[in-house]
Amino acid sequence: MTEPLPCRLLIDLPLSGLRNMAIDEVLLNSGRQGLATLRFYQWARPTVSLGHFQAAQGQFVPERFHGLDVVRRLSGGGAILHDRELTYSCVLPNSHPLTLDPIQIYDAVHAGIIQGMKTFGVSCRFRGDEAFADQSFLCFSRGDERDLLIGNQKIVGSAQRRRQGTILQHGSILLSRSDQAPEFPGILELAGTAVTAEDLIPVLTREWAERLNLALTPGTLTADELQAVEQRAK
Repeated sequence: MTEPLPCRLLIDLPLSGLRNMAIDEVLLNSGRQGLATLRFYQWARPTVSLGHFQAAQGQFVPERFHGLDVVRRLSGGGAILHDRELTYSCVLPNSHPLTLDPIQIYDAVHAGIIQGMKTFGVSCRFRGDEAFADQSFLCFSRGDERDLLIGNQKIVGSAQRRRQGTILQHGSILLSRSDQAPEFPGILELAGTAVTAEDLIPVLTREWAERLNLALTPGTLTADELQAVEQRAK
């Protein structure tokens, strides 16, 4: 087995959507210089993130979301209403063996969530063969085979962006139902268990360190990264 890849662990306070997306983009660019990062974050306000291609096509935002912050994601897929969730991003440089087969990153990360949820007595699973084609505006109305479900309800969706062999994968874990999108219940409603971000982060950190072969060390953004974030978040 190869030596674990050194990787920063970032745990952010809730931030604006613009700043959250700016940080993810800067982390992806740093990954091109060989720096791996695992980041956990939340959102200061309910925010709609448009998938990269939705934004490029000028996708119409439904009226019910008017008045909310709207940002553009690096990754593709449908829009996400970010509210009562834990969001993660993981950047692996091209020196990491799984970047040769990016599907394995989805599988490893989501398998870690499945195992981690068992800590709280929550059973979730891959959608698998129940996948379906749907181009709904919202990601959580779509049905990818690697989605994670509790019962028949999607609670985790992830997407990737690649640059020069470096991969950023980020995703949303629904902790509870948002008033802005009540059609999507979270872990609280589906499992009857209140799982907080503070509960999940150490569990997922352990799972992903093992499954992705990472040597995690708490870290911060560098001065250059902070400057780049400020420029993008204006």
